[in-house]
Amino acid sequence: MGWGTELWDQYDVIDKHTQSGLDLVEKYVKFVKERTEIEQNYAKQLRNLTKKFSLKRGSKEEQECKFSNHQAFLDILNEMNDYAGQRETIAESMMLSICLELTKYLQELKLERKTYLAEAKKAQQSLESSYKQLDNSKKRFEREWREAEKANQHAEKADQDINATKADVEKAKMQAHMRSHTAEECKNDYASHLQKYNKEQNQFYFTDIPHIFSKLQDMEERRVRKLAEGYVSFADTEKRVMPIIGKCLDGIAKAGTNTNAERDSQILAEQHKSGFERPGELEFEDYSQGINRASSDSSLGTPKGPMDLLGQKKNKLWPFSKKKLPLPPLTPFPPNSDPSPANGLPTPKFSRDPISYCLKEINRTVKPRISSFRTHKRTPTVSEDFAHLPPEQRRKKLQQKMDDISKELQKEVDQSEALEKMKDVYLKNSQMGDPSSLEPQISQTATNVERLRGELHKYESWLMEAGGRGDFRRSSINNNSHDKSSPDSTLSHEGKSDPQAIYAEFDEDFDEEEIFAPIGQCTALYNFEGSSEGTIPMQEGEVFAMVEEDKGDGWTRVQRSNGDEGYIPTSYVRIAPKM
Repeated sequence: MGWGTELWDQYDVIDKHTQSGLDLVEKYVKFVKERTEIEQNYAKQLRNLTKKFSLKRGSKEEQECKFSNHQAFLDILNEMNDYAGQRETIAESMMLSICLELTKYLQELKLERKTYLAEAKKAQQSLESSYKQLDNSKKRFEREWREAEKANQHAEKADQDINATKADVEKAKMQAHMRSHTAEECKNDYASHLQKYNKEQNQFYFTDIPHIFSKLQDMEERRVRKLAEGYVSFADTEKRVMPIIGKCLDGIAKAGTNTNAERDSQILAEQHKSGFERPGELEFEDYSQGINRASSDSSLGTPKGPMDLLGQKKNKLWPFSKKKLPLPPLTPFPPNSDPSPANGLPTPKFSRDPISYCLKEINRTVKPRISSFRTHKRTPTVSEDFAHLPPEQRRKKLQQKMDDISKELQKEVDQSEALEKMKDVYLKNSQMGDPSSLEPQISQTATNVERLRGELHKYESWLMEAGGRGDFRRSSINNNSHDKSSPDSTLSHEGKSDPQAIYAEFDEDFDEEEIFAPIGQCTALYNFEGSSEGTIPMQEGEVFAMVEEDKGDGWTRVQRSNGDEGYIPTSYVRIAPKM
């Protein structure tokens, strides 16, 4: 059922209905915009929440991340951060696929509707103009016909009047004839306008208006379908990210299942075990035969005494107490007392205040040592060899320090080799650069290498002293920068016992026999003669296999398909991205 045939006379209804549809689109766009604002605010609040509970860099809580339950909480924060990102994705998708698209489509509909209504109005105005012309011609015909009738009646009266002259009669007849002729012309004009109007009216009601209303109907139906797509997109936008949101929630659940209480306990024990031996049993010290200051000094100075154990173990005898426990009462017998009972065994007897006497005696004999221990406990001196740490923790710290120094040393060795290669190229081809300009860098690198070697040797000796095994990776790094023909370096390389060592030595005499796996491809951008030793020529557009990346010296080692290898300028080629 079409609007053109059924609603041909309901122009105002169609105008109002189409405007209502456009208003509905605007209302829906506004609704989606407010929904996106809610999503964005929600995502922002989630991100602020995760940031609030995330670890600060360098905080004490970073050490707790080794435990699975702490790491699980960090995983939950990361998943919630990703979850917030998905809420932002929903907001962005709704803004792009619904708000912006519908807004653009709405502008097009408004312009199209305005055009159709303007055409209908123009056709209406044309029909009204034609009707006005018809009405004017009709009124003129009516007026002229009445004037013609009056003229005819006047001519008849003049003809019957005996007093009228012949000239008056002829004049009246002539006037009546002219009026009749004019009335006849107005009649024909009225008939012509009537025929024209009827034709235009038929064109307006049966062709123009139905066609315009049909286009408005088609526009309205397209608007409804587009709005329906927006309704569906509102749900599909969130459905598309639901699998990712589900993965985030699965990740949160997985973080909970990944916690391992036993492993956390083991990590805590491994992280904080001191390596100290448990204290042995204390020997019985017989004071029944009398006590003197000399014997007290000797007994307290022996390793078996509690004060000496207190100093060596640093209060590890009582791990759950922050206060020093008093020594057992060592009060001598009072005068005139019999130290031996009837059965011959010594029976300790004390004076009126044995504890005060014992503490007074201890303070007088070993007061300087106790004060020293307290000072050491409160403000431990952090030494470079980590001697302030328990044995096990000291070994870990020393090994970690050696690993860091080894990595830094290897970087310096690689840089030194790269500078030597660059200097050799400059010596053979002065156009490439000035060799003397590299001397400061070579000297600084050599100084850094020697300094790092010294530090590595120092920490290795401390590690051996702490009871750990030495890290023999140092020898391969030291020998790597020595003369490659030195017999010591060869022996060190052959005698290396650690198969996991990350640093190895390679002899220049075997460079040509080594097989390198290609690490990528590069294409020559310019021609290069390759006249220097170690380089190879290349032509623009030639493709090479890369066997060694640029180490900072501006040269890349490549290989042709025929097996030729050599160095080419890195800036002369375009390196293909790695797949």
